[in-house]
Amino acid sequence: MDFHGQDVNRAAEKAVNDAISRSCLCGLKEVLDLKNLQEDISVCVTLAVTKPEEIDEERIKKCLPVGRKLVRAVSGGLKVPGLFMSEFGDIDDSIEAALACVEVTINN
Repeated sequence: MDFHGQDVNRAAEKAVNDAISRSCLCGLKEVLDLKNLQEDISVCVTLAVTKPEEIDEERIKKCLPVGRKLVRAVSGGLKVPGLFMSEFGDIDDSIEAALACVEVTINN
């Protein structure tokens, strides 16, 4: 969620960082005998946000540490009531929430 600023990219970054912080690819390289994690795996992120046209794909890709990266934005997410605080950069009194799905596949 972006509590202040109504920035779908900030909400998306938080959602992606949260998703990948709950995952572990330890041993993937050794078990599958992968040589180069940048080329041997693909990471696809699907983001549900209220304004998919505003997603900065390159900004979101920076959240992903390895792999060939693909970012897709679809209509969804939430815009819920919050507090308006101009000193925090708010443009209105809403909170932007994003949902992220991170898929990792092995390239053959």
